[in-house]
Amino acid sequence: MAAVTLQAVTKSWDGKQQIIQPLDVAIDDGEFMVIVGPSGCGKSTLLRMVAGLERVTSGDIYIDRRRVTELEPKDRGIAMVFQNYALYPHMTVEENMAYGLKIRGMGREQIRQKVMETARSLELEALLKRHPRELSGGQRQRVAMGRAIVREPALFLFDEPLSNLDARLRVQMRLELQLLHRRLQTTSLYVTHDQVEAMTLAQRVMVMNKGIVEQIGTPVEVYERPATRFVASFIGAPAMNLLEGIFSHDGTAFTLADGMSLPLATARKRWANQTATLGIRPEHISLSRQQAGGVPLTVETLELLGADNLAHGRWGGRPVVVRLPHIERPAPGSTLWLHLPDKALHFFSTDDGARLE
Repeated sequence: MAAVTLQAVTKSWDGKQQIIQPLDVAIDDGEFMVIVGPSGCGKSTLLRMVAGLERVTSGDIYIDRRRVTELEPKDRGIAMVFQNYALYPHMTVEENMAYGLKIRGMGREQIRQKVMETARSLELEALLKRHPRELSGGQRQRVAMGRAIVREPALFLFDEPLSNLDARLRVQMRLELQLLHRRLQTTSLYVTHDQVEAMTLAQRVMVMNKGIVEQIGTPVEVYERPATRFVASFIGAPAMNLLEGIFSHDGTAFTLADGMSLPLATARKRWANQTATLGIRPEHISLSRQQAGGVPLTVETLELLGADNLAHGRWGGRPVVVRLPHIERPAPGSTLWLHLPDKALHFFSTDDGARLE
C-alpha cells in the first residue's frame, strides 16, 4: 500500500492554456478515491500523469513518499486497468495474468502460485486455459484486474474499467470491486464519468470540471453539501433542481423569474435583496396540500420507473423534477401541491457558483 500526493500539478498541451489547473491532492494509504466528471474535464489526463503515461507540465507526484514525477511507469509501483481490457488475444487467461511476472524474471513456480491464488479470488479458475475471445465482457475485465492484482502493486489505477459492460454486469463488477478492495486494502485511484460508480465505490470522491477540482469529500458530503452549483448539478440522479431568483428584502422568501414566491421557514437576512440559485433535490420535495401552503406545479410529463415515478414541470421557466412514490401517478396537466423542506434547500452564488453558507 502507498499514499499518493499531488503537489501543484498542472498540465498544458501548448504551454499556454492549462487543461489541469494547479492541483493539490493527498490520497491516504489504502484509500479508494474516485475521480468523477464529464467528458473533457481532465480526469483521465490526471490519471495518466499519475501513471507516468503523460508528463506533468509543472508540480510533483509522490507515491509512497517517493518522488516519481519523472519516473517511467514501470518504476512507479503501479498497476493499471483500462476500459478496453488490453488483453493479449493469442494468450490464455493464465498466460495473460502471468506475463508481467515473467517479464520481471520471477520463477515459474512462484508465478503459478500467485496466478492461482488470484484466479481463486476472482473465480477465474475454470477459465485459465481459455483465450480472451472465449470470454464475456465481465470475464475479460476480471482477467484484466487479475493481471493487475498478481503484481501486488503499491497503487491501482482504474481508467473507466466498467464502461464497456452492460448494466447488469456493471452492478456485478461494482460489488466485486468493493469486495476486492476490502480484502486487498490497496490504494486505488479510479476514474469514471458515471456518478453511480463514484458514489458506490468511493471512500472519497473528487469531482472535476474543466480541469478544476470542484470538491473532494465522502459520497455523503458531496451529495448532502455540494460545494458548488456544478457539483449540485452533477451528483444525483435525477440532478438537483436549480432555480434562479432573488431573496426578499427581509430574506423570508425567494422569488423566481416568473414572479413565483417560495416562502422560507428560516429567514436568510444576510442575503436580503441578493440574486442566487436555489437548489433542491427531486427526492426531497414532498407532497402537500393547497390549504397547507403547498407550492403548485403543473405536471407536464410523468416518467414511470417502477419503484417510483418522476413528475416534470416548470418553475420560473426552469425545469423541475419531483420524485414520487410509485402509487402516485398524476396525469399531465394536473396540479401537484408541494412542500420544500427548509433543511433541504441549497443556495449558490450567481457569480461563481460557490455554495452560500
